[in-house]
Amino acid sequence: MNLDTNAKITWCPGCGDFGILNAFKSAVKELIDEGIKKENIVIASGIGCHAKIVDYVNVNSFYSLHGRTIPPLTGMKLANKNLKLIGFSGDGDCLDEGISHLIHAAKRNIDITIILHNNNVFALTVGQATATSPKGFKGKSTPKGSIEEPLNPIKLVLVSGATFVARGYAGNLNHLKQIIKKAVKHKGFSFVEVLQPCVIFNNNYQKLSKAVYDMNKKGHNISDMKSAMKKSEELNGKIPIGIFYKTKKQTFDEHY
Repeated sequence: MNLDTNAKITWCPGCGDFGILNAFKSAVKELIDEGIKKENIVIASGIGCHAKIVDYVNVNSFYSLHGRTIPPLTGMKLANKNLKLIGFSGDGDCLDEGISHLIHAAKRNIDITIILHNNNVFALTVGQATATSPKGFKGKSTPKGSIEEPLNPIKLVLVSGATFVARGYAGNLNHLKQIIKKAVKHKGFSFVEVLQPCVIFNNNYQKLSKAVYDMNKKGHNISDMKSAMKKSEELNGKIPIGIFYKTKKQTFDEHY
């Protein structure tokens, strides 16, 4: 199945968004082969480099406002429970402008999936610090280095009530594809953080490629919240990717 569109891809050569796009298209193709109807798949985005992905995948899509990926997806789910709804959001889009929507979606356990493109920088507006930028990050808004500690998105959604929490890496497409498939199949609020290098303003490909490891192959118990929280704090040295936490709970749309 061809999911390409006629839109010209305008990401910078080497951008980590290409990895997310290709992993997502592969995941969608397999999900359709497994019985999900293409017409029931809807994607949405906010504003930022990440947002262009809705132009590049030939499924139903909605371009939202900055930080507002989640509200339209929530409305769509309440209107049509058969839809598979996937939102794409950048770290600035999701964790600066849109952080309240993320927290409440996790708390409600609405049956949607959010894929966070985390490159630690406002790339489309040429290099300002975001909520996930590391302390000391030098960008257009912090020329002498950020004095703030970065926000931990995995820990945030865990304590907010998300029932599926995972992390992938844009440089490991097959692993990311499998994570996305599991997230979309999960009934409840699914959150996938993707470590996504920005080749212009935060090119950390080499660092991430050496640091990431699949925690699920190391025996991590995905049903143990305490273990998931502990794993979420591993951000220096080795960085875990895979499923942190998964549980079953009544969804907001079911209750509604």
